[in-house]
Amino acid sequence: MRPLSKVAPDWWDYTTLDTELLDDAARLSADDLLGLSREGFRVKFYDTLEDFYLAEALEYITAWRQATPDRPAGICGPIGPTEQLPLVARLVNELELDLRHAHFWGMDEWAIDGREASEDFPLSFAKADKDLCFNRIRSELRMPDANLHFPSLSSAAYSESYDQIRCVVMQGGQGEVKHWAFNDPVRRTGKYQDAPPSPEEYRKLGTRLVDLHPMTIIQNARTSGGGVVTGVPTQAITVGPRETWKAEKVSIWHAGHHDNPFGLRLTSLMISKRLPDSAVPMSLLADHPDVQFNFYRPGIGTCDAEMH
Repeated sequence: MRPLSKVAPDWWDYTTLDTELLDDAARLSADDLLGLSREGFRVKFYDTLEDFYLAEALEYITAWRQATPDRPAGICGPIGPTEQLPLVARLVNELELDLRHAHFWGMDEWAIDGREASEDFPLSFAKADKDLCFNRIRSELRMPDANLHFPSLSSAAYSESYDQIRCVVMQGGQGEVKHWAFNDPVRRTGKYQDAPPSPEEYRKLGTRLVDLHPMTIIQNARTSGGGVVTGVPTQAITVGPRETWKAEKVSIWHAGHHDNPFGLRLTSLMISKRLPDSAVPMSLLADHPDVQFNFYRPGIGTCDAEMH
């Protein structure tokens, strides 16, 4: 039987993995991370934050430039990181890029009382996307409102749009529980009491309402809410693996803020070595045909013990 989580015994997470795998991940140097690249999985480093976030912003431009009247195209993007979003708007304006056939998908949204949070909610992801990016684009260049897709429980249109529109790239960050979007590990209960869902079972999940792992709640309180845990919802709506596998490319951006040096190493190793485990949801991308991990080089850090 796998061990109980060290941080949330009623949940699955990476602390339930074999100790040997965890130790192997902790020993990886930054150069070792670069060496994990293989066909279908690329590791890329950026030496400055300016280069890092500009490269992330340019993925939006590259995707939107491929949109045509006969074949609309777009990008799915995260809130976390967000530093790229104002750069996207500036690039669109400076390049005078007409977005009438371009699309954007938000990855996720908070849920309150089982429903998606409105844009009046201070932590609203849709509000952040609009405030930091789309409302900054000149009106004559903006994509139609119908081309902005945010996850909702009231309609199947969000999920169906991935079959109607080409998703050139799905961006994401990595949370401390090793998720992309809010694809968190599941509770350790019922049929998942002794083992988490198999990778094949988890990959069938689509856009849905999810309960958030305690690590995710604490992380978001730290990064977005000044540490006020009670202000962070315990549920969210998230894009699922089913939609993720319809994206031509998955591009994950590791600035070193949202996860720690160990986490960056663990998911890189598991994807490189094709070791998917739903207790580490990001590791399921081992089976996606085109994944790129983008690292801010100074943010990689080390896993050495150091007292402060």
